[in-house]
Amino acid sequence: MAHRITLVRIRRPTYLDINQELQWLGNSLGLFGIRDRDSSCFRVFITLVKRSKSNQITSSDEIAERLGLTRGTVVHHLTRLMDSGIVIREKGGYILREADLQRLVKDLTRDVENMLTELQDVAKEIDQKMG
Repeated sequence: MAHRITLVRIRRPTYLDINQELQWLGNSLGLFGIRDRDSSCFRVFITLVKRSKSNQITSSDEIAERLGLTRGTVVHHLTRLMDSGIVIREKGGYILREADLQRLVKDLTRDVENMLTELQDVAKEIDQKMG
């Protein structure tokens, strides 16, 4: 499965509360775009973070009902979060890839390192073929 991992270097503001820290983390991972005016993707992400702490799988219908969003909106955001490698589909629902955010970032770090290693290998092969 292909993953699109986006990293955005954003200066971390000082004196953050938990919601601001989660917003900064998500923005730094490129999860929330400027088109997300009602913070629906952020709200879906927060719901998954909370549910994952107790290892609870959540359906798109449950998230939509809890947040007052349409199922289509929730599925759109879940797809984007799955494409980024943050969320996985499991047993008819969705859950964060890791229940612990620190482990999640470590997993993403490993993914990025593997991708960059593969790019280096291919670049080396291309350089050798081109003389």
